[in-house]
Amino acid sequence: MNCRFTLAGLGGLALLALGTVAAPRAAAQDPIITPIIAAEAAPIVSKIITPKPKNTGLSKFEGYVMNANIAQVTVRAKGNDLGIQTFALNQDTAAKMQKIIDKGGYQYGDKITVYYDPQSKEAVKIKGKPSKAQ
Repeated sequence: MNCRFTLAGLGGLALLALGTVAAPRAAAQDPIITPIIAAEAAPIVSKIITPKPKNTGLSKFEGYVMNANIAQVTVRAKGNDLGIQTFALNQDTAAKMQKIIDKGGYQYGDKITVYYDPQSKEAVKIKGKPSKAQ
């Protein structure tokens, strides 16, 4: 009986050794043998991307227009109907607002985003599409 277990153990060990030696290697783990040619590896530049300058220190207020003219804009908050803020416009924004008003201006309920200076509550940039004048 003891001889059978010994023979079975040696046979199992022999099969394990044969399976380890006879099994082929995985082809996906072979290293790349072909050399990389430097002339082919040069990057191809199609368009140079320049990053947009970020407005640092500005806060953002999203909402709906209640009133807008060349001096100030009053906006109702997007999620809070009672959150109303009025922003004075700086000179650059006032010039852009004048062009928008000449085309019809912002109407009540237009969705806009106001980027403003938190200390002075002065609008630096207004982003939003004005609706057609009625």
